[in-house]
Amino acid sequence: MAALARIVGFVDARRNEVFRLFIAPLLLWDLHGALALVRWRRRVGGHVRGWLQAIGELEALASLAAFAFEHPGFAWPEPVGQPMLEARSLGHPLIAADRRVGNDVRLPSGGRAVVVTGSNMSGKSTLLRAIGVNIVLARAGAPVCARGMSFGPMRVATSMRIEDSLSRGVSHFYAELQRLKQIVDWARESGGGPVLFLLDEILQGTNSRERVAGARGIVRELLSTGALGVVSTHDLGITALAEELSDRVENVHFEEQVSGTTMTFDYVLRPGVVQSSNALRLMRAMGLAISESS
Repeated sequence: MAALARIVGFVDARRNEVFRLFIAPLLLWDLHGALALVRWRRRVGGHVRGWLQAIGELEALASLAAFAFEHPGFAWPEPVGQPMLEARSLGHPLIAADRRVGNDVRLPSGGRAVVVTGSNMSGKSTLLRAIGVNIVLARAGAPVCARGMSFGPMRVATSMRIEDSLSRGVSHFYAELQRLKQIVDWARESGGGPVLFLLDEILQGTNSRERVAGARGIVRELLSTGALGVVSTHDLGITALAEELSDRVENVHFEEQVSGTTMTFDYVLRPGVVQSSNALRLMRAMGLAISESS
């Protein structure tokens, strides 16, 4: 690689206008540079890909080792043979330890799902991201932000932070449908392994009736393939899946605490469906004149 750098350095000398116009033609500089590159490629070109892959793997291992060293309180995950996820006090590694709140997450087998409801800013999306990033860390061989975690073989498939595209004429709803179609296709594939799906605010770009019907159908289809995952939603109609598929779907929720005009969050995951909402309170807190009859 040092030899290649020297050759490229000599070739770059032709960028000098005086050298390129007067000296290079006399010395056949471009020809000599091209021949040197051909000889270098013939001698070692076939090995470069392997060198770069080895360097990349070494850097990845060094990064994982540094991550483990910098987070001695993180747990080493335990891999198991079947698709499942069980984590104790799971948190997001990018949240400071003094602000991080851990929650238990349990998907004991394939074909299982958890539906998360809760008020705005209560922690639904953060929970899904925490699950996803910790599974990626575990599959890479790194410690995870939890007190303990067992996980099985599975591919992470997410529908989060979907963006529309004005240039391609793709609305937010259509972009989400494309992502969901991709996730369902992955789940149907037999050779790729089970899918862990993380669906944040599923089908929020359509009306409530169609959102409930569509979301329930997608979750049923994913579970039928043996996939497992977590779905967050504001629409309580989707929580009826727990009654329809009582042995495979569980409802959990986050909630806010209100004291007078002050609203706080403890980010603690609780069983069941959320019984409160805070959208109107947040709007009034922002100075928007919203009444209950609006």
